[in-house]
Amino acid sequence: MTNIGSTALTILEFVIAFGALILLHELGHFIFARLSKIKVEEFGIGYPPKMVRLFRAGGTDFTLNWIPFGGFCRMKGEDQNDTEPGSFLSAKPINRLITLLGGSAFNLLLGFLLITYLFTRIGSPDVTKVQISDVTADTPAAVSGIQIGDIVAYVNGVQIDSMEKLSAEISTNLGQPLEIVLIRDGSELQVVATPREEWPENQGPLGITITNPSVKVSFLKAIPSAAVTTLDQGYQLIMLPVRLISGQIAPSEARMVSVKGIYDIYAQVQTADKEEAAQNPEMAGLNTLYFFAVISVALGYTNLLPIPALDGGRILFLLPELLFKKKIPAALEGRVHMVFFALLITLMVVLIINDIVNPVLLPR
Repeated sequence: MTNIGSTALTILEFVIAFGALILLHELGHFIFARLSKIKVEEFGIGYPPKMVRLFRAGGTDFTLNWIPFGGFCRMKGEDQNDTEPGSFLSAKPINRLITLLGGSAFNLLLGFLLITYLFTRIGSPDVTKVQISDVTADTPAAVSGIQIGDIVAYVNGVQIDSMEKLSAEISTNLGQPLEIVLIRDGSELQVVATPREEWPENQGPLGITITNPSVKVSFLKAIPSAAVTTLDQGYQLIMLPVRLISGQIAPSEARMVSVKGIYDIYAQVQTADKEEAAQNPEMAGLNTLYFFAVISVALGYTNLLPIPALDGGRILFLLPELLFKKKIPAALEGRVHMVFFALLITLMVVLIINDIVNPVLLPR
């Protein structure tokens, strides 16, 4: 297959898979809306303009649309001051809350199930240990003798029992020698490495990539491990601003990306998947599967952020009514959502341009 044909196939696979995650999100809204007696006027595959109505069931038009990406769930009176029976605004506040949460719930559930399956195949990460997964040549780590597979036990006498703790020790000692105790092949050894104060993009101060070593687990043990991993992704999202402000991570390590950036990561994961599968056929496709598990969880949590125009923003406007029976005027809420929607679109355009000019590169 030519490079152009291979790239086109990769793009097609990404569009289908990523679009399916968005469609799953909308399916969550649809199911919980129907359970809450909220009328769904249209459930669309892809985005308008409409191509054809596939069928009609339960008062809902199921349509196929010309923009072949994702989908939507249009509930009666969702964006209007419509309080007629069956409309979104006529439903009880708790039912509206459940419906708004439904989309993210489906994304989080899928991510959790995929992670559970992967843990039964490749093992569950031991989050109390930090392992070196890659060392870039001609960096402080490479010069000091750090190798792939090493377990980082101590840094300057501080026990390393999480990736966050290692990152914090490195970031607070830039330009200062670090005494690092490693475990290699069951034995301890000590090296000295000095984190750089400035470094090339995607390398970090030491030039290492870290992970948690995997431990083989049964299906039953994989379930709680997968739940912890899914919840931890939400915790990391919440703590990201704190870690940025405190300097625990550099801005370049917390870069916001557009769909273009997500595709760039996917393409590189695909390449790594093929290389790994060539050495171990049993690992074929697992990196890609984990990538989409993480993206599904990320979609779920991101949509719950309290930003108007997202599900979390709509929940924010619902809380006064839910807690204090004080309803915010629908017209005011609609205007706020429209303004933030325009801002989000603008941000997305800026991110797309940035991802084109500065493509996302994973550490190798």
